[in-house]
Amino acid sequence: MIKKMLPPGWSKNLVVYEVNLRQYTAGGTFREFSDHLPRLAELGVGILWFMPVQPVGVLNRKGTLGSYYSISDYMAVDPAYGTLEEFRDMVDRIHSLGMFVLLDWVANHTSWDNVLTKSHPEFYRHNEAGDVFPPIDEWSDVIGLDYTNPDLREYMIGAMQFWLMETGIDGFRCDMANLVPVDFWEEARSRLDETKPVFMLAEAEQREMLNYAFDSIYNWNLLHLMNGMAQSERSVADLDAMLNIEISEFPKDSYQLLFTSNHDENSWNGSEIERLHFGLEAYTVLTFTLTGMPLIYSGQEAGNYRRLSFFDKDMIDWKKDKMFGLFQRLNYLKRTSPALWSGPFGGDFTRLSSASSDVFAFSRSKDENHIVVVINFSAKSQHSELAGMPLGNYIDFFNGGHAALCNGMSLYLQPWEYRIYRAVR
Repeated sequence: MIKKMLPPGWSKNLVVYEVNLRQYTAGGTFREFSDHLPRLAELGVGILWFMPVQPVGVLNRKGTLGSYYSISDYMAVDPAYGTLEEFRDMVDRIHSLGMFVLLDWVANHTSWDNVLTKSHPEFYRHNEAGDVFPPIDEWSDVIGLDYTNPDLREYMIGAMQFWLMETGIDGFRCDMANLVPVDFWEEARSRLDETKPVFMLAEAEQREMLNYAFDSIYNWNLLHLMNGMAQSERSVADLDAMLNIEISEFPKDSYQLLFTSNHDENSWNGSEIERLHFGLEAYTVLTFTLTGMPLIYSGQEAGNYRRLSFFDKDMIDWKKDKMFGLFQRLNYLKRTSPALWSGPFGGDFTRLSSASSDVFAFSRSKDENHIVVVINFSAKSQHSELAGMPLGNYIDFFNGGHAALCNGMSLYLQPWEYRIYRAVR
């Protein structure tokens, strides 16, 4: 197996945006979603990840509409969303706006009434009684596939190639990738790249996934830590300890996906406002300035305050909110600051010492590009002296003021206040 290349160069400074198509508009269709594309281009996101668009199974369905992740036909489009041609037209329009497309891929399981249950029952795992069964008891609406069968592997790779060739997408976000043998993903990546060079994101945290198969994996550790910090159960000291491992030991040729929310976190554990409260903006800034690739979930830019239903219709309230402006500024900063580019393309991370235990400060540097980030992760005002600063003249990114950074400089920060300084070149 040949070592995979670095992630595609076009991905180096882009932010992923997860599209929950069902909840996006009243009709939940490709055509209606396309009306939002100019707004998303204005927001500045670069990669649109669509939750599965294939037909949802009916047998043992949960709720009225079922789970996106209970697929009944890998090579079809759910009529509720539109047609394959409409999906292709939407992808073309996304590309014309300078953005890229990932399709969610559910390789571990299917609906109970997937077409394969009749055409290829041997593709499924069977218990001692010869019956198919869910891979996890709670997932009663799906049944598990058997990757010891080489014909299943060939079929699955062929189905992924179908979407690449027929619709022009740019890669895949692979659901529960750790439940599928890593050697399958390695073979799939090799074969897919022969069809078209792809970007591959694994919903997994096992770093072996990055050896040959994937460009990026999830960082749940940071999400859980941020949730804990917001509840005063964890501290900046815990963040320090985690980042010593997450940054210094993370494979240098790959990305970590960083996020404050996604479809699972929102539906099952709470909206980002519910979990992070007044610290939401501060934690958002952190995910955009560490060494990984940031993710925005549908509705976060509208300040979504509630959990979206997973199995039923529950449309996002598209209101104007200050989070749109924050995400827009951070997306711009990510694109235009080489120090903040993702993984191997970005700058070195250096922790800056702070006199306050609640203030987290660090710099990112690449060549002559320097970014300094200072965040107060507490509900109290903090007065702190900072050491280890990369010296020079900077601009406060959010207010445009000039600042000369120096060792021992003193900062006064309001509760949950954050600052980003960008070096003047």
